[in-house]
Order: sequence, then C-alpha cells, then structure tokens
Amino acid sequence: MKINIYKFGMVLAFVAVTLISCNDVLDRKPISQITPDSYYSDASQVESYLNTYYDAFITGPYANMYHQTAWNDGMVSSDDNTDILVSSLNGNTSLFAPDHWDTPSGKVLQGRYGQVRVMNFIINKVLENYENGKLSKTDARTSNALGEAYFLRALCYFNILALYGDAPIVTEVLENNDDAIIPASERKPRTEVADFIIADLDKAIENLYDRSVSNGQRLNKQAAQVFQSRVALFEATFEKYHKGSGRVPGDNDWPGKNMSYNSGKTFDIDAHVKTLLNKAMSAAKPVADALTLTENSHVISPAPGKDYDWNPYFEMFSQPRLDACNEVLLWKEYNAAFGINHDVPYRVLNGNCNGYTRNFVQSFLCKDGLPIYASAQYQGDDTYKKIVANRDERLQLFIWSDQRTTGSDYFDVPGITNGNTQIRCLTGYQARKYYTYDEAQTPNDNKNGTNACPVFRATEAMLNYMEASAELNNGQPDNTAFGYWQKLRERAGVNTDISATVSATDLAKEYDNGNGDFGVYSGSQTVNAWVYNVRRERLNEMFSEGLRRLDLVRWRSYDNMINTKWIPEGVNFWTSIYQVLNAKEIAKGESGAPIKDDFSDDANVSPRSASIYLRPYSIHMRATDELANGFKWTEAYYLSPLGVSDLTSASPDRTVETSMLYQNINWPAKTGHAIK
Repeated sequence: MKINIYKFGMVLAFVAVTLISCNDVLDRKPISQITPDSYYSDASQVESYLNTYYDAFITGPYANMYHQTAWNDGMVSSDDNTDILVSSLNGNTSLFAPDHWDTPSGKVLQGRYGQVRVMNFIINKVLENYENGKLSKTDARTSNALGEAYFLRALCYFNILALYGDAPIVTEVLENNDDAIIPASERKPRTEVADFIIADLDKAIENLYDRSVSNGQRLNKQAAQVFQSRVALFEATFEKYHKGSGRVPGDNDWPGKNMSYNSGKTFDIDAHVKTLLNKAMSAAKPVADALTLTENSHVISPAPGKDYDWNPYFEMFSQPRLDACNEVLLWKEYNAAFGINHDVPYRVLNGNCNGYTRNFVQSFLCKDGLPIYASAQYQGDDTYKKIVANRDERLQLFIWSDQRTTGSDYFDVPGITNGNTQIRCLTGYQARKYYTYDEAQTPNDNKNGTNACPVFRATEAMLNYMEASAELNNGQPDNTAFGYWQKLRERAGVNTDISATVSATDLAKEYDNGNGDFGVYSGSQTVNAWVYNVRRERLNEMFSEGLRRLDLVRWRSYDNMINTKWIPEGVNFWTSIYQVLNAKEIAKGESGAPIKDDFSDDANVSPRSASIYLRPYSIHMRATDELANGFKWTEAYYLSPLGVSDLTSASPDRTVETSMLYQNINWPAKTGHAIK
C-alpha cells in the first residue's frame, strides 16, 4: 500500500496526542489500554499504526530531516551550529559562550523513550500475532510493516546514541511499577547500543520492500542500508577519535566503569571500530553499486521562462515530486490542498537570518581539482563572480553568486543590511540549494512552497563507503572507493585526478588558522591528507542535508575551539562588495548608504578595521555581545547531559547516589554548568 508522506500529518493528531505528547518516561499506561488487543490482525492495521509516526520519527538528533511547515529555509538550516553555517542575530550562546548550557532538572534521556515504547509495542504485537497465527509470516505487506517498525526503532535509538552515548536498551512495553522500570534503566555501553541499532537495521533490511515499490515515499530496503552505513560509520569514528576522553567504554575516566552492572565487561575498541567500518562498507556497497547519479547538465542558471527541466541535479532539491529520481531513496511530499506547505523557496531567495561561512566556501576545489591556494584557476574572493569562477559546480549551483533569480533579474548582492532581520543574510553567502524557479512558490513570506524534500540520498552510500575504506586502510581508499569518488567529481565538473588533489593539499592552509575546514582535525591532530579529502568531498556533496554537526562530533573536530576561539567570517565585504550593496540601496531611493559599521547600537555590519571579511557576531547591535570575540567549545558538549530527574527516577530511593543511571562525563549530577 502506498501512502504519501504529506498525508501523515493529517493522521498524526489522533494517536500522537494520546501516545507521545507526554514525554515522561518508560512508565506510561500500556498501549493496549488505548487500542483493542484484538487489533493488528492484518497488514493494513499495522500500517495504519505506523503511519501515525512517520512525521514525528523521521528526524535526526540535531535537526529535522525534511522541510518543516514553518517560516524558515528548512534543510538549509540543518547544518547550523557548525563551521559552515551560522544563524540568528545573537548566535547560539548555549553552545558557544561559557556557562549557558546547564544540566537540566527534568527527564531528558527518559523522555526520548516515549517513541521507543510505541515501536516496541507494534514490533512485539506483530511477533506475537505471527506466533498465534493472527498474522501470516509469509505476507509481504506485514513483513514490510515490521521492517518499517524496526527501522523507526533504530532511528529512535540512533538519536539517543548520538546525543547521550550509553543508554538503556528496552525492547518491551514495561509495566508501570518500579520493579520493572528501575532495572530497565541500566545504561548499556555505547558499543552495545550501536550493535543493537545495527541488528535492528539488519531486520529492517531483511523485511522491507525495495525503493521501487513505493517510489521512495515509504521507508525501504535501500534507505535502511544507507542508514545502517551511517550508524556504523558514526560509531566507528566516534570510538576511534574519542577513545581516551572518558566518552568511550573502557576509558579510565568512563563513568560507566563505576556501575556494578558493568563489572567484568571488557572492551576491545580497536576491534569494534574495525568491525563497524566493515559494516559501513558492506551496507553501503549494494546501494552505491546500483546508483546511476542524477545528471548535471552543467547549466548553472536557466534562461528566463525555463522554470523546470534545465538541470536535473539542481532540481533534485527543487521539484514537486521525486518518484523518478532514483538517487533519492526517501522523500517527503508537500501539497497545498492538504495545507502542508513550507516557506523554503522564499527564504532561500531572500535570506533567513543565516549564512554560509568563509570556511565553507574556501573548501571547494577549482575545476582543475586543486585547492584554491594551489590553482592558477582561482580568481580571488572580492566579487561574487570571482568567488565561483572555475570552481566546483556544486558551489556555483548551490550558493547565490551571479545567477538568475526571478523573471529576468539576476543576483548581485544579498540583503546583508536588510532592516527585516528575519530575512537578512548574516554572512553574505546565501543558500541557493532548495530554490525553485516556480514563482508561484516565492511571491511572499507566506509558506507557498510545495517542492519535495529529499530525506535519504543514495549518494551518501558512496561517501560512507569512501570514508570507511579510508579509515580502515590507514588513509588509503580502495579501488571501489576511487570509482565512487571519480563519479562524484565528474558530476561536479571537477577533474577526476584525485591523487593530484591530495598531493597539492596543504592541511595548514586548509584549516587557515580557523578560517578553513574544521574536518582537517580530529582532536588536536591533523588527519591524513587522503582522509581529509574524503571529508571535503562529503561536505561539498552533502551540505545542508543535516549531517555536518554529526560529522564534526564524531570526528572530534570542535576541539580546536576549546583553547582558541573561532570567529565566524563570511564574504570579503570591504574590498568591493560593499560598493555594490551601497549602489543597490541608493538606487532603491535610500537617503545615503545603508551600511553602518561604527560599533553603535544600530550598526549593521562588522567594521572594516576588524577584517575585510564580514564578522556577523562582531557587531554591537546584538542583545548580547558574548560571541563578539569568537565562539568557544567545551569538552562536555560532545555529549548531552542527563537530567537530574532522569537520575533520581531510576533510583529505588530517588537519590542520585543509588541511581541505575549515571551522568555523562564533565557534567554535574545536579543542575549547573559543565565542569570542563
């Protein structure tokens, strides 16, 4: 049965309010008290149950995986709080200014088990009804629905793993009493949690239909394989690069070692990393091998009147349906008739109080395959036309430079000083990814967008395989990885001589004293040049698809911000672009230049005395200036803290000291700031 994703929101209210609006713990009334026990005796009933949860579950640990029905730019903002995108006038002080993120008082870890609970119920109900004969084990629809449930439970647990690390593994719908709940609160080492997720995805892969059955509008075997490769790669690299930090089981400072239920456990992390990297490759390879990449016509800007069918690669992110785009394994559909729209096209055209960073733009190669500091093709960064000239076509296609916007108008400069701060471009580098030339979707800031949103792309399988191969082979990708890599470079219009790129790579220049790619580092060490270039390819292909923060966390790439603050920068504004902005505003009838950089309360750009590059948080017009001198990272932030009530509710006498849970390293077990 094919059910469009846009319809899920219509049925969400009935069960979601009943089952998942309360975020307390694992101790809610049995779901059988809400749904008759005789239900779920045919596939359609199991499917109806699952339909309720698609919208609520297809989310990542830091960002949603699809455009939201809100006034924002959707997936563009999914890479916020990283080295490549900054947003909001005041920035994120909780993450990047001292003493803002506290241990919460409530239940935050346990609150995530509401979603686990509803998947446990349906999985166990299907398995029970298999055994008693109410459901047939040979019915393909029922098997597919069971596969979806395993996928969604794995997704829930991956969110928990990425946020908290060690976690309870609960597979039953627990009774509402302490005898059941407290023992089930034991935190399993993250190694075990990752293995559990991968096992659930093995079951999902075994049961799910191929992508072709639902045309990518339901969870499917290929999406599960890509997700499994993502989980395995995430955990392998987290364990490799965080080993010794106290965040990995077996570390001297790992807090789990003090729990009696972990007594006697030993951990061979190096062997586990190797196993996970092999799993990432074996899960990714079938999808990557079968993929024919969506064509890039190499047309960067369509002629007036040519709204669609001008570049399939660009339009993979900006068309109403993605049925025929096999590179997209799962996608969300929007439909005005159902009132399910988004504001992405308008905000991408006009701004969303965010912007890409100089770090991001500098990472793209020139078309000859060389970094900007090593290529004669590089023309500089003092105009938008020069910035993208002779560069990787993904940069040319997916940020605004000199392309056509609407009608016969062409981009010149974004709204860097826009008085409407909701749509200001903070850095001067504005997203074009997810834009559409269908002007019916961009007339005003009123959620007219109906273009589909990719959720899982088969392209990620190529990139996951490439990285796992490089990590497994001391930095050198295997021949299969090379083949994938060359296909990606060819589509991007970049020379496919990857060895020449690696030979020309200077990691010090790539990092550029913090104004370059954070992926150069894992912890305090630079990585192998091959590994770095795989990371570069991943960034240039998958940006604004919700993966960057996960990547920086697993690579331990925020470490350089612990002792040295990072000042986010944008476009080279004060060489010549400021003159273009001045002329544009004066032409609109403004009385004089709109630019004000004098540190006054109404200043709207950073002063040229500080840097020729825009510094969006070095402007004294903010409600707070805590980020004016740069962003700082704290060691504790690689994992989120458990809440005090998480700890006390998992204790027989409701005290932290006797809790079956333990706090993450560098966080206090009472409300307060991170310790380190």
